[in-house]
Amino acid sequence: MKLTFLIPPVLDGEKPAERTAGCTRVVVAAPNIYELTVVALLEKEGYKNIFYKDFVYNKETTSDFANFLKGDNSDVYYIWTVNLSINNDLIALEMIRKYHPTSFVVFMGPGPTFFIDKCLKSGYEIVVRGEPEIIVRDWTNALRDGQDWELVAGISFLKKGVKVDNASAPLMKELDALPFPARHFINDKVYRNPKLKLTPYTTIVTSRNCPFKCIYCVPSSLTFAREIEFKKEHNKKPFISFRSIESVDAELKELYEQGYKAIGFMDDNFIWTEERTVALCDVIHKYNFKWGCQARVDAITENIAKALSNSGCGYVDLGVESFNDEILAFIKKGITRKQIYSAIKLLKKYHIPVKLNILIGTSPLETKETLKDTLKRAKALRVDQIMFNIVSPFPGTEFYKLAKENNWILTGDYVPTDVQRESILNYPHLSSKEMERILFQNNLRYFLSPYFIVSQMRRFSSFKEFIYALKVLKIKLFG
Repeated sequence: MKLTFLIPPVLDGEKPAERTAGCTRVVVAAPNIYELTVVALLEKEGYKNIFYKDFVYNKETTSDFANFLKGDNSDVYYIWTVNLSINNDLIALEMIRKYHPTSFVVFMGPGPTFFIDKCLKSGYEIVVRGEPEIIVRDWTNALRDGQDWELVAGISFLKKGVKVDNASAPLMKELDALPFPARHFINDKVYRNPKLKLTPYTTIVTSRNCPFKCIYCVPSSLTFAREIEFKKEHNKKPFISFRSIESVDAELKELYEQGYKAIGFMDDNFIWTEERTVALCDVIHKYNFKWGCQARVDAITENIAKALSNSGCGYVDLGVESFNDEILAFIKKGITRKQIYSAIKLLKKYHIPVKLNILIGTSPLETKETLKDTLKRAKALRVDQIMFNIVSPFPGTEFYKLAKENNWILTGDYVPTDVQRESILNYPHLSSKEMERILFQNNLRYFLSPYFIVSQMRRFSSFKEFIYALKVLKIKLFG
């Protein structure tokens, strides 16, 4: 069988969707290691005829895609779909059907996990719900071996025009059994992280999920798919799955030998216990990577901050959302303003660059005054970077239910939006347009401020890096 993994080109006239975080348009290209892990598992199963086509990275067009399909003969096309890409990917499906009416199209990711019906047009579309690796492996093996693939857990499909939702597949508790992402399919591509300013760069995950109860939260696209499916049956978040320190060590060793210099850890929450964090830092330090991660402010201790610093941590990405304790309590963030200040003080003490994430509109308690106070406090901290976004009522979250019940959604129901510049949230006292204006103004004032420009200039090691950063900033501010 010929198996082809597709990242379709832009077909809907929008900017391309970012498919790993899943809730923004592309600002900086990133490898989709979730999809590449599925590829690697199929390779491990013995499939030799696998192809990986990224039309977005190469800025290819609708005509390029059509010409590819005309000359292709794949038995199965796999597409990792997020909410922001779902309309685009359905256009891709129409084009595939024009040339290959009986080739299977397998949809993975949070988009099809939630919008199942949208993705099923004939008997040859398969929706893989939730965590995809084992489901894709089992379904592909059944197809290859002539077995009844309709019995595979975790899939949805049409049978004689009627939708069939098979029982959910169990989640993986131990992740060590999974192979490392098949990065050899993207060896011809260069990825960068402006916060690390080193290449070659790639991403890694050491755990899946987060146990905290933030009402608005959409984690990585893999975890979000996992959560949507698990919550349907269990009405709670899934358990956390971990990789062993030995497994992470083996992958880092492989990446070191392949010449990688910078790593972004994509865990929804990288810091769990001091023991695990220190052990991970020791492994990272052994290979001399520059690296960064996402963490909660209440996880930062003196020992952890010291370990991060000693191992070459180039940034810690903190989701603080607000500096208002009432809002933090309403959104079930589980932190206080005092803890935010404490974490930043510790990280600064050990010279670790800090990125703050501020999320506008997470609560009906939000006002222009609370926003003004939060933004003032965030800027006064003089951290390395601040990211401003607007909350979106993502399906599957507690905030979505609240927004629906209280008619806070401008469009009546959720439609995919880029949280970096758009809002469908509309409070009676704070409109979507007002939030968009506040977002744009604060981005402009912050990223063009003398402090930000001077502080960032000190970190560039070449003029090439500076030019690349300017391009990224332009996309960030103006799309």
